[in-house]
Amino acid sequence: MRKYSALLLTLSMASYAVGPMQPAPLRGYSAEHSTSEVDWEKKFRAIPEQDRLRENMRRLAARPHHVGSPYDKDNAEWLVAQLKSFGLDAKIEEFEALFPTPKSRKLELLGDKPFTAKLEEPTIAVDPTSNQHDEQLPTYNAYSKDGDVTAPLIYVNYGAPADYEELARMGISVKGAIVLARYGQTWRGIKPKLAAEHGAVACLIFSDPKDDGYVRGGTFPDGPMRPADGAQRGSVMDMPVYPGDPQSPGVGAKKGTTGLIPLDKVQTITKVPVMPISYADALPFLQALGGQTVPDAWRGGLPITYRTGPSVVKAHFAVSFNWDRKPLYDVIATIPGAAHPEQWVIRGNHHDGWVNGAGDPISGASPELEEARGLGELLKQGWRPSRTIIYAWWDGEEPALLGSTEWSEFHAKELKEHAVAYVNSDGNGRGFFRAEGSHSLENFVNGVVKDVEDPETHMPVWQRASLAARVRSGRGGEGGEGGAGDRNRADTRIGALGSGSDYSGFIDHLGVPSLNIGYGGEDEGGGQYHSIYDDFYWYTHFQDTDFAYGKALAQTGGTMMMRLADADVIPYQFTDQAETYKGYVGEIERLATTMRAQIKERNENIAMGAYTAAADPKKISVPPPVDVVPPYFNFAPLDQASDDLTAAAAAYEKAFTAHGATAGNDVNLELIKAEHALTDAKGLPNRPWFENMVYAPGFYTGYGVKTLPAVREAIEQKDWPIVDAQIVRTAAAIEREVEILKIATADLNAK
Repeated sequence: MRKYSALLLTLSMASYAVGPMQPAPLRGYSAEHSTSEVDWEKKFRAIPEQDRLRENMRRLAARPHHVGSPYDKDNAEWLVAQLKSFGLDAKIEEFEALFPTPKSRKLELLGDKPFTAKLEEPTIAVDPTSNQHDEQLPTYNAYSKDGDVTAPLIYVNYGAPADYEELARMGISVKGAIVLARYGQTWRGIKPKLAAEHGAVACLIFSDPKDDGYVRGGTFPDGPMRPADGAQRGSVMDMPVYPGDPQSPGVGAKKGTTGLIPLDKVQTITKVPVMPISYADALPFLQALGGQTVPDAWRGGLPITYRTGPSVVKAHFAVSFNWDRKPLYDVIATIPGAAHPEQWVIRGNHHDGWVNGAGDPISGASPELEEARGLGELLKQGWRPSRTIIYAWWDGEEPALLGSTEWSEFHAKELKEHAVAYVNSDGNGRGFFRAEGSHSLENFVNGVVKDVEDPETHMPVWQRASLAARVRSGRGGEGGEGGAGDRNRADTRIGALGSGSDYSGFIDHLGVPSLNIGYGGEDEGGGQYHSIYDDFYWYTHFQDTDFAYGKALAQTGGTMMMRLADADVIPYQFTDQAETYKGYVGEIERLATTMRAQIKERNENIAMGAYTAAADPKKISVPPPVDVVPPYFNFAPLDQASDDLTAAAAAYEKAFTAHGATAGNDVNLELIKAEHALTDAKGLPNRPWFENMVYAPGFYTGYGVKTLPAVREAIEQKDWPIVDAQIVRTAAAIEREVEILKIATADLNAK
């Protein structure tokens, strides 16, 4: 689901110190056990084969395999058969969820130059699977409401909050209009959400060539970018409220689940109808717009003058859906732990696609299958993991993280008691390693990527990332990525997780430490995203064409699973986490200070008439509204919690260094509780499904993360009366982890 392109992909592995590795036991291992583990991991990394990765993709992406399709089930059954042939215990866990599909779609421009949108992607002769039209889902946005509207058009750029503020300054209201928003900058579901909040009656989302078309490179089939008639399918369900089955939030819906929310009461279906269109279809609608010329940043790549609207002529847009419940086929393989079977290490990647889905998700699902084969080979050689390893291929990720959410909700009690970590991947490409996730696993990630070879440079992937980041920091200065401030840090930083893939149920809802990993950033991509052209032909011509980085992903993911599963003491490290959280606390304190100063200055400028004086009298320019100046908040509880975590993390690290090699399992039982403690059963304001008080997707960003979200978003959304209460709640969550670390430290010191 998450889109990774050269534009959006950031190199999270920013600043490894380059130098020879010192031989030392792996974190969480005795010296003797570490030597054995290193030998087994080397054997594993020699197993994945590029030809197998290619054939896995060829098979899994051979036909459209969206939720409810015959090939979706066929793929799940094939995966189970493959896993069993590797000697693994594998099965399908079946769930059920609401998944609407189009019944009818119509979009036309009225007036003296009428135009009817084609709303279809054509077959391309050299692409052998692009002609499977009878099996392909048409271009649409899942969980749009039904609707039939006729209204004028207004262009809203990316349809982000700041864009509506800009329109208001230009005296333009979208009330009663159909908005035209381009894909990009915000997650697609935010666009109809904001359109409805501002009074629009419908939303059309188009792919502008500036963002993923000919402005960026050659268009398919001559290049990787989106052709004129290509369109981006995708979900617009309000997943920042809750993902998963819209009719059973928090339940984990098996077939026959009762007490489902009636369709007309579901919270997460859009409030206005919405549909994606190509830039070929969008062009006549954009040409019909009158009004002001847009700001420079709003101009796309089409050969027209971009205007705000409204249009003189109206558009007619009608869409209706089959509101059916469909089966989900989660493929689950289990390798029982020999010493601690009650402790689970979980790996996942989804197997469903919007159409053929070679890049998204098979470029990640195929390496995961090679990981499982590799572990099966080690089992035949006598290796046994200490902890239980669970491999999952989720169904229904594309519509709403359906399969992983239903599974994690259904197994919530077990996961809270047993889950050590969840490692996710999605799409994969050629280039640099990336990782985002729980900062208790930051040090662990650093250790693993030092042992995986980059297939292009033959240096460790951490070293390549480090050297590349030094080049980038020359453009970013000392504070930029890989800047001098980070070069002296023992561990490179990883990013935080928001949402957009199958880790959400684990980290956001249950507080299971989670990672999202993959490679990319070198091949230009994005134009195929969620189209019929994301297939085997496209991937093998324009992405990881020899599957070298698919092999690297399999080596990386499998090594992570082994090292987490076999460690004597779970290799969490909390000093990195404490430093990162302290940074988050500083960010929100600065945010409050900055907003207070900005609002004061803006109010003064309004009172002085500065906006009126600065405006062009021949253009409409409306001063911003006067805002309430925020009070001074009491950040002391968060400052104290941050200091307490820093002290507890340091004390744990000292005890771990002294006694970790001889620690017993009692320490592990405490450590499993540590990150779960960061959750609050009441959840975030207005969205109780999201229980993690440190990491969450933004209410108005969708995929993008908001750290310390209850406090940060209360400030960003100017909900001043609740800020202090959210500070107290967030601080309490961090203090709960502090208390667990103190117990784990005492257990270590008692050895």
